[in-house]
Amino acid sequence: MNQIRHVRVDRERATPSDDPIFEGPVAIQEIVNDAQASLLRVTAVTFEEGARNRAHSHGADQVLIATAGKGYVATEGERHELEPGDIALIPAGTRHWHGAEPGAAFTHLSILTPGHMEILDDEAEETP
Repeated sequence: MNQIRHVRVDRERATPSDDPIFEGPVAIQEIVNDAQASLLRVTAVTFEEGARNRAHSHGADQVLIATAGKGYVATEGERHELEPGDIALIPAGTRHWHGAEPGAAFTHLSILTPGHMEILDDEAEETP
């Protein structure tokens, strides 16, 4: 029998991440993972002041929904500031990075389908 799963996004429930994609202190709360849904992953990611992730790409489209603080999403050619209520769609295969603005923490929901993620350190990266 299928049942609705109810989860509250709460920074207190987030755990520090040691994933090598992150630079600086970051905490994550898995909202929906592969064990709970076969075609969807949702993660609340909190970047502490100035923290970010390294340049990367996904094999699927990614949606970021800003929920707290001030942050950004960037590529080599563009940079978008994000505040609560802002939504960014990052097309599959797009080299990008995102994180907190200096002086602020930032939380977003990351929504993806399962798939390949690649850290792209071999290319030059602009600083946000």
